[in-house]
Amino acid sequence: MSEEAPDAPEAEPDIAAGPGDIGDPSEFVARYIPADILQKYEVYSYRNAALILSEAHPVEFNELMDALRAFKLTRDIIATAGGNESQIPKAVSALLRPNGWHETTIQADLLVKLLWRESGLNPKGKTVSVKMSRELTKARFLDGHKVDYVKGRVAFDLEWNSKDQTFDRDLYAMSAFSQCGVIDVGVLLTRSAALNSVFKEMGLMTKYGASTTWMGKLLYRLNAGRNGSCPVLAIGIKPECIEEAV
Repeated sequence: MSEEAPDAPEAEPDIAAGPGDIGDPSEFVARYIPADILQKYEVYSYRNAALILSEAHPVEFNELMDALRAFKLTRDIIATAGGNESQIPKAVSALLRPNGWHETTIQADLLVKLLWRESGLNPKGKTVSVKMSRELTKARFLDGHKVDYVKGRVAFDLEWNSKDQTFDRDLYAMSAFSQCGVIDVGVLLTRSAALNSVFKEMGLMTKYGASTTWMGKLLYRLNAGRNGSCPVLAIGIKPECIEEAV
């Protein structure tokens, strides 16, 4: 989870308008994600992530849904220059950290076993097939892959306005956690393209350019399978999350 100064927006081919055939159907998502959440966020499910999160991990699911309900944006927050400690990541941390969602890094050694057979003679001089083996250990085969929020077997991360390549890092980390049997599902929260109308109105499209982290860039990567075998729920923040001053 990080924020960096983006480049000016430019036309790029690596953008997806939707989940395509690889994503779960919208009616499947609506079956498991509460209606009030779908009013404030766009939600896409890959590899049955909505089902796995809601049914297999109800505690974590409810905590994430409650955090999404409580999450608020203001135009002042949007206009404020960001960084790793901007108000948006701080707000998310304030909602999740007290419930035990911790920044987690995975490290793993790889044990490789080589198995083969060799011909030999037993004590009676008869030719037999002898099982042979050798073991190799590759220390820290996995090292340094980090997810900002992990609880139980659920991983969650936020990308508000980073370089879009940050999604590759996030998806690779979630895939590594999944392959090692540490998590069952990952959740990524980012900006919906629907916020662009707000950014244009505020004169901020240079700050929130096309080459930063937003839903079109995330869906492109999910459609390409960069999450590996890890089920992922992609959530986009819509203008309905903005709390207007009174």
